[in-house]
Amino acid sequence: MNVVFLGMACLLAAAALYWILRHGAPRPTGTWTMGALLSSFALAFASYAPLFEHAIEAVVPHGARLLSNCASLAAATAVVAVSFQLNLEASEARRRIRLRLVLFAASVCGMSALFVYEQMSHRSARVYALYVLLFVSYLGFAVVDFLLQAVRQSRSSRHASVRVGLRTAAGGCVFALVYVVYKLTVLVSLGLGFRLVPDGSKCSSLVAAPCVFSVTSPAVAVLLLCVGFTLPAIAYPLSQARRRRWESRSFDALGGLWRELTDAVPEVVLSPVDSGGQDWDFLLQRRVIEISDGVLALRPYRSRAVHEAALRVFDTTTEVGVAGVEAAVVKAALVAYRDGELPDEVASPFPGAVPRKDLRADTEWLLLVAAAYAAHPGRVAGASRPEPVGQ
Repeated sequence: MNVVFLGMACLLAAAALYWILRHGAPRPTGTWTMGALLSSFALAFASYAPLFEHAIEAVVPHGARLLSNCASLAAATAVVAVSFQLNLEASEARRRIRLRLVLFAASVCGMSALFVYEQMSHRSARVYALYVLLFVSYLGFAVVDFLLQAVRQSRSSRHASVRVGLRTAAGGCVFALVYVVYKLTVLVSLGLGFRLVPDGSKCSSLVAAPCVFSVTSPAVAVLLLCVGFTLPAIAYPLSQARRRRWESRSFDALGGLWRELTDAVPEVVLSPVDSGGQDWDFLLQRRVIEISDGVLALRPYRSRAVHEAALRVFDTTTEVGVAGVEAAVVKAALVAYRDGELPDEVASPFPGAVPRKDLRADTEWLLLVAAAYAAHPGRVAGASRPEPVGQ
């Protein structure tokens, strides 16, 4: 158990140092609170280790219990504070956090006073019962407070990693409530003299009673809460890296179609603007806009005859087929534009080729058109029988 708990404590302490020391100014919202949260969890895990417990109790008898309980309350307060900072307006978050800090300080002071009096009164059962009541009351309040927020926010969040993270943290709250119920059982046992929990029992296994409730449940709760809070922080940079890779590849894939259109219609090229470096989102958006403007400039040269012939060639029940029709019409329109020959009849807008709702959808559509356009580099032959661009 020493290896498990002290190992987790070291990992959490390292994570806390990362949050506190890594970020420059201005620091992101919740940096210090997250550092406090991870530090509290690290202390709580360390207090569960027999080696740490024996070292503390060699100085202060039963002091590991007070330290562990205070660390648990600090961690619960930090969890609630982080959720407030992420989900509420700054002023409202500060107001609620101040209230929780006052309750936390009052609980810790009361527990410390009762702990000292308990030691002076030779471990009075009544004093210990008051100690447990104070601890459980605040811990249960904080756990339920965060659980309600996590469930509510997981339903409204648009990001999958945040939803999964919040639900994982909510699962940690369930294990924390198991620990709260265990402590309430201890309280009832003391108050009514049932002796449901043997006094002074020591943990020998993480899956045996009462250790499964007193140690394993809070440890699993801490682990799930840490995973729940960490998952979005890990998933976000990974998703950003994937997005940048897709943007750069899409930018390159649209290059052929873009060059064809901008060579013929150079006025669609936007004025040079400093993008702040290799900003693939900015560069891709420019390229999509310029291609769309180039296609729009060719509208008077879009031949209805070519369009109808292409409809007979491609399967328009699929988006690839629709993109093939669009590529054939654009290629013929580009040839007509360069030759200065207007078609006998202009094609009506094709429903499948309308602009999409956002940059990604527009890009994916133009990628299909560009692939179909590049699949057959030759000239579109006649209006009656266009070359099967894209096949």
